[in-house]
Amino acid sequence: MSKTCNFLGLRVRSNPLPPSFSNSSALNLLPTAASRPFDRWIRASSRRRLVLGGFVGTSLWMNNMSLGGKSFIASARQTNPSPVEQALSKVEWPENFPFKEEDFQRFDESSDSTFYEAPRFVTHIDDPAIAALTKYYSKVLPQSETPGASILDMCSSWVSHYPAGYKQERIVGMGMNEEELKRNPVLTEYIVQDLNVDPKLPFEDNSFQVITNVVSVDYLTKPLVVFKEMNRILKPGGLALMSFSNRCFFTKAISIWTSTGDADHALIVGSYFHYAGGYEPPQAVDISPNPGRSDPMYVVYSRKLPVA
Repeated sequence: MSKTCNFLGLRVRSNPLPPSFSNSSALNLLPTAASRPFDRWIRASSRRRLVLGGFVGTSLWMNNMSLGGKSFIASARQTNPSPVEQALSKVEWPENFPFKEEDFQRFDESSDSTFYEAPRFVTHIDDPAIAALTKYYSKVLPQSETPGASILDMCSSWVSHYPAGYKQERIVGMGMNEEELKRNPVLTEYIVQDLNVDPKLPFEDNSFQVITNVVSVDYLTKPLVVFKEMNRILKPGGLALMSFSNRCFFTKAISIWTSTGDADHALIVGSYFHYAGGYEPPQAVDISPNPGRSDPMYVVYSRKLPVA
């Protein structure tokens, strides 16, 4: 069963939660093997990395499915607690951002605007994973119609997976396809923007209480710039929720993502928060609904540090 991105899978428990807007208690860190030095992990990941220039189609990709013991098809939680939930406990971050430019290359470096030009009115994770994410959102997002609440759904589309009937005074969708964004019933406004071309977010400082991103963090080629911008536009104490599965458009996902597994993905996203600066220590939760039987679902989250 796969631990990384399955590009063939485009489809028409109580878990730890970040402190919600009605519950400010912090999530306890789990003592785990993730306390290993981060640089040792990244060296191992580099050895597993696929050489993008060597790809000659799907057959070669299939021949490399088990690089470094990592399978591309399996997923979900095999142990309890989940390795994903342990991934960000007691990480020894190196002084400098450990990834290199080639880690953010993609097999397909053609225009993302062209790739997303045609609307896709489909969902990219299966129904149980969607239900798990919606349930999670119901626990951590501000209650519907909270006065003054504002949310940015980054890398949005025709559906945001928020609870049914969810409303706020301001919910902004930012995505790549206008037709999809127009169809999203939860949005009060939308912006079409390619973050890989222009990662600067067109909002005032301290604009949003929450930023969500569903199964799209793996496409960001300038993640540190984006996460710094996210921090700028979040209100102090604002919550950023990055959710992901093991499904993606394989040719558009970054190299470091397609060559590593689910727990590694949590560490990668956690590193974006850490090195962007201005966030609380990132944490990960596994909300996979049916381990081994349906799509896995994970969330890495953090809050903007309060103003001193």
